Amino acid sequence: MNGLRRIAPWLLAWLVLAAAGCAWLAQQRLQQLHDAFDTDARIAHRVLSQRMVQHEAILATLVLLQPEGPAAGPAPWSALARPYPQVREVLRHGDAAQAWPAGWPQGMDAALAQSRASGHAVLARSDLASGQLYLVQAGSPASFALHLDLHATASADDWPLPAGSPVRAWLTLGSQRYEIQGGAETAGRWHWRAEKTLAAASQPLALHMQQTVRAGMLPWAAMLGWVAGSATLLAALRQLLRQRVARRRAEQLLQLGQVARLNTLGELAAGMAHELNQPLTAVLASSQAAQRLLADDEPDMPLLRQALAQAVAQARRASDVVTRLRRLVERPDAAARTSAIDLPQAAADALHLLEPQLAAHKAQVHTQFAPGLPAASADAVALQQILHNLLANALQAIEAMPPGERQIWITIAHQGAQLLLTVRDSGPGIAPDMLPRLFIPFATNRDHGLGLGLTLSQSLAEAMGGSLQLHEPAPGPGACFALRLPVHATR
Repeated sequence: MNGLRRIAPWLLAWLVLAAAGCAWLAQQRLQQLHDAFDTDARIAHRVLSQRMVQHEAILATLVLLQPEGPAAGPAPWSALARPYPQVREVLRHGDAAQAWPAGWPQGMDAALAQSRASGHAVLARSDLASGQLYLVQAGSPASFALHLDLHATASADDWPLPAGSPVRAWLTLGSQRYEIQGGAETAGRWHWRAEKTLAAASQPLALHMQQTVRAGMLPWAAMLGWVAGSATLLAALRQLLRQRVARRRAEQLLQLGQVARLNTLGELAAGMAHELNQPLTAVLASSQAAQRLLADDEPDMPLLRQALAQAVAQARRASDVVTRLRRLVERPDAAARTSAIDLPQAAADALHLLEPQLAAHKAQVHTQFAPGLPAASADAVALQQILHNLLANALQAIEAMPPGERQIWITIAHQGAQLLLTVRDSGPGIAPDMLPRLFIPFATNRDHGLGLGLTLSQSLAEAMGGSLQLHEPAPGPGACFALRLPVHATR
């Protein structure tokens, strides 16, 4: 469960990064395809507009350059189908009495009258669905009309859409519709559309183009590559950060171990000085008493008196040496180095340093910090030493418990002018024979223990104006130690 909580932020970061990268790649690809669609739409509109304008130019040229009388041989305009394949037939209409050929629409006379009135070519009623257009322009002495085939108009070499293009294109004239190209697929939820009227006044047809946005357009290979690459990148970054955190933790543990060893040596030297000073003081007192007794007797014992005097001098010298040694190894006043310490953060830092050991023991740590806690007045290094000792003892206490029952509780509360931090474990508790000697130097029931951890921690707590005691009765299984520190006074 803890491993899942640790990896969850990285998994979320990978999902966000992968989604953002895939969205960007998809957007770039779709933007390229949309730009290509717009370019094809503009080219198609220009091609069809040029064709329609050519029709107007053809009629204007025929009306302007028509011969005065009947032409000998085949009509010169009969060859227009070769350069203009969309022109199926060119018709010369002499006067109003002349009938229009069969197959031409009935509205030719009306379109001719409209053209005569406007002086421009006019589109007669046409069958757009079949792709047939009829364009007429009045002239003198004769008028001309074109029968146009849209199939040939849109199949020119410069038409931008290939035969298998997914783009659908069609022309509309009012309610009529002519399908130029059906496209590969029309079903779908999202489409790109383009609509524009052709640039020919006599042929007001509107060009429509549409392309369906499909999943196959997305760059799946690039997206999968990005997903794999982002996963690899975040995995490498996570490993790098873990190595960095592990290195920093090792450095802090090394520094803390050095401080612990120095403090342990100081406690050891202080204990030795205390143990040696008492017998040396007794020797000094006995020697002085013997010297006084010998001074009251008359026996001539100069050599004895001289020996006793030397013993007194050596005893004093030993006492001075031990005193100087004790002063040398004693810790300076820790109260002078106190500052405002965030106690919950200090507990979190201690847990961070012991995170590998907690994971190795499969220990579950429960924290309960009261809201709005003030800062504690403590020395940062000394406080870390105390918390490290308490947590290390708790870990050793729960080693014999089943993995599911290895638990540690840390609570912080505000009690008047003090802050109370408790560390409780789910171990077997303190043995009855150890209770009176719990804070005595060198008292331990462990094979490789020195018995100085709790003594040193208590000394450090008292030097900071606080205390360290066994919480009795313990609020639950195992042992519970209570660290009290004064609240930092703010000016």
